[in-house]
Amino acid sequence: MGNRVAGKVALVTGAARGQGRAHAVRLAEEGADIIAVDVCAPLPSVYYDSATPEDLAETVAQVEKLDRRVISGIVDTRDLGKLTVIVDDGVARLGRLDVVVANAGICVPAAWDQQTPQMYEDVISTNVTGTWNTVMAGAPHLVTAGGGSVILISSAAGLKVQPFMVPYTTSKFAVRGMAKAFAAELGKHAIRVNSVHPTGVNTPMGTGGMQQAIDEAMAGNDRLGPMFMNMLPVQTTQPEDIADTVLFLASDESKYMTAHELAPDAGNTEF
Repeated sequence: MGNRVAGKVALVTGAARGQGRAHAVRLAEEGADIIAVDVCAPLPSVYYDSATPEDLAETVAQVEKLDRRVISGIVDTRDLGKLTVIVDDGVARLGRLDVVVANAGICVPAAWDQQTPQMYEDVISTNVTGTWNTVMAGAPHLVTAGGGSVILISSAAGLKVQPFMVPYTTSKFAVRGMAKAFAAELGKHAIRVNSVHPTGVNTPMGTGGMQQAIDEAMAGNDRLGPMFMNMLPVQTTQPEDIADTVLFLASDESKYMTAHELAPDAGNTEF
């Protein structure tokens, strides 16, 4: 337990499990109160298991064990109206908002000619529109607070191509650009905006038929397989590893960092 974000309130999307839960718990460990939201329902087009209301309740329980206040809400981040209602209510009850972690996202791997219009639409609407909605719901409260930190979770695929994921790579480059664009305009309010670019993370996104889908796509073009390789001798990272980067960006330790990409990627994007 520490105090690196003591007195702050953080909004985390996709908070029911995986990276989102890790971000919420790590920020709570360091003194933040949390607004935790997740769709808690079957995700469109994906091969892996979806989060449940019970998953979100477990995140809430873990934050409460740390003696931090937490407010949760079930919402699809693609619905700006409902998301705004939940965020506004959370801010009213917790008193302020200082940190926005736009983490919710999906990935649907397939060879380029197996990607359907529905897959493309689902990935872009969730990863790009959902992220934009999260900033639009949260940023006005950061302006009111006199500053803050917005953290957009992108991917190694937002710095370097990840094969067999055209819509996903497209979305994660968009999130990277979105961070820079928001950073430019929100800077006058002392609000920093940065993007985070992990390599593979051990989360439920890797469950179900996910690996099979990647293997099937790679079977038709196996030369591209090494593009997933990390420079450091690790296959994957843990959600808590990425949460350390999020905590740094949420804290005053990064007070002069904005419009940047931080890549806890084991060297993937330089390899």
